[in-house]
Amino acid sequence: MKSVQQEVDERSNLTNSNKFELLLFRLGGDANGEHSELFGINVFKIREIVAMPEVTAVAGSPPHMLGVVNLRGQIITVLDLPGIVGVTPKTGLNIMLVTEFARTTQAFAVESVDEIVRLDWSQVLTAEGTAGGKVTSIARVDGDTQNTRLAQVLDVETILRELVPPEREDIDPETIGPKVLLKPGAVVLAADDSVVARNLIEKGLEAMGVHFIMTKSGKEAWDRLQSIADGAKAEGLQITDRVAMVLTDLEMPEMDGFTLTRLIKQDPRFGKIPVVIHSSLSGKTNEDHVKGVGADAYVAKFSAEDLAGTIRSVLGKAAA
Repeated sequence: MKSVQQEVDERSNLTNSNKFELLLFRLGGDANGEHSELFGINVFKIREIVAMPEVTAVAGSPPHMLGVVNLRGQIITVLDLPGIVGVTPKTGLNIMLVTEFARTTQAFAVESVDEIVRLDWSQVLTAEGTAGGKVTSIARVDGDTQNTRLAQVLDVETILRELVPPEREDIDPETIGPKVLLKPGAVVLAADDSVVARNLIEKGLEAMGVHFIMTKSGKEAWDRLQSIADGAKAEGLQITDRVAMVLTDLEMPEMDGFTLTRLIKQDPRFGKIPVVIHSSLSGKTNEDHVKGVGADAYVAKFSAEDLAGTIRSVLGKAAA
């Protein structure tokens, strides 16, 4: 039997092999509670799983916000995930998933929890354009087999942003600061699988006056980088004449940001390109992983001011 330390070490080393762990849970089914499908969330976003406590309703709360709970002295908002997704739990809201991501702590009420599975990101395919943007990808739980179970990986950042919009959505150029100057013809190559995140990143980069290429996964970014490198070589240019920096999310189908960063840093052609990881996964463990794969900086989602400051700092060091 594995020791607790072995389990911790294995989980920490997943980032070295394009793998991650997915918590599988169920929300309910149709109006009769039938056809209950699997849903998933990255284990790195889960702080704890507890039996559903008593929830205090808050006057004037938006739809699908159940209220708040007092969990060991911290007041946490509880969201009705089945209601958000549009399904009906047959046995009720029995489990509360306490999550930490994008600089926030909140809880999602679910019907039941199945298991934690260890997957390769290649088992995860994009699902953009489905479920009203609430599902970011589909995981083939049992691998590339004919009868594999399928789990819908929820875009919890988008769900949270829709239910609890930030006080200020627009990006003020004055708070962003002066324009960022790149070499003529150079761009920032960005990768993020979330529609909402891409929109925010694009607004931020536009406010900085930065030309960019946006991609939807680590694999797409890697393929694009190699294509740009081939074009630069044909013109007699260095890759840094065409790509000033790579900005990448961590959780992405097919290839995660850790693997993308490692590939870039280990390739002699790309070693001088700075890489900034921009992720909703926060905490010291994830920041240690970022350093381990050689990223030049980490910035938590989403603060346009923090992102701008990090990009300036990294580009300044690269130019020095």
